[in-house]
Amino acid sequence: MEDQEMQIKVRRVSDKFTESMNVLANEPSVALYRLQEHVRRSLPELVQHKTDMQSWEEQSQGAIYTVEYACSAVKSMTNSSVYFKNIDSLLRQTITMKEQISNLQGRRPIDVTPSPGPSLPAPSSASS
Repeated sequence: MEDQEMQIKVRRVSDKFTESMNVLANEPSVALYRLQEHVRRSLPELVQHKTDMQSWEEQSQGAIYTVEYACSAVKSMTNSSVYFKNIDSLLRQTITMKEQISNLQGRRPIDVTPSPGPSLPAPSSASS
């Protein structure tokens, strides 16, 4: 009877030891399987996020370029105000000189609004 109990105890210890060895031997495989499973589930979402981020980066770069171009245009327009003031001054001087010339010739000042166009002479009523 003692021999049978000893065999049962040895068998239990042996089974537990075998089970432990089996778990230890398979643990890296199970870990790798779980890791692979996680990568398979999360990778498509990560790829989608990456492509979204690249698209947003391209749009941002385009917007930055547009803003920089607009800023340079505004700066150049600010710098050109000197030229516009000079043109305005020259036009005023020209109008004043033209009025002086007209006054010297005894005519009334010339209207600076554009004329509708050249007028055509009236047809002559000559009979043949």
